[in-house]
Amino acid sequence: MSNIDTVKQIYAAFGRGDIPAIIDKLDPNIEWDVELSTPGVPWLQPRRGAANIPAFFESLAPLSFQRFEPHTFFADGNKVFVLVAFDVTHVASGKRYTFPYEGHLWVFDDAGKIVKYQHVTDTALHQRAARGE
Repeated sequence: MSNIDTVKQIYAAFGRGDIPAIIDKLDPNIEWDVELSTPGVPWLQPRRGAANIPAFFESLAPLSFQRFEPHTFFADGNKVFVLVAFDVTHVASGKRYTFPYEGHLWVFDDAGKIVKYQHVTDTALHQRAARGE
C-alpha cells in the first residue's frame, strides 16, 4: 500500500468517525501540529504521542462539518501533502466557514507509520471559527 493510500484510508475513517482506525496508522510517538500553536484554537495545538491524538478529534466538537473533501494529493519520498476543501459551522453561533485549500502534511517512517502530521492553513480563519465570529 502506498503512503497516499494510507492517507486516503485515514480520511475515510475520519468520515466514518472511526478514530481507532486512524490511531492504528500512527507511530506511538507521533508529533502532531508541533511546529506551531495557534492561540484560541483547540484543534491546532501541539500533541505528542498517539495516545493524545483522540483529544484532537474531541476538540472539533464545537464544529459541524458540512463538507470535507481531500482533493489533491502530492507524494515525495516519505511525505504526503494533501489539499482539503471543507465547510464547517460553529454550532453555538451558527456561523459557517469555508476552507478551500487547507493543507495537511503527513510524514511516514520506513515501516509505513505516520511519525508527523502538520496543518498548513489560514490560522486567522481558524481562530474566527473557534470563536464563532
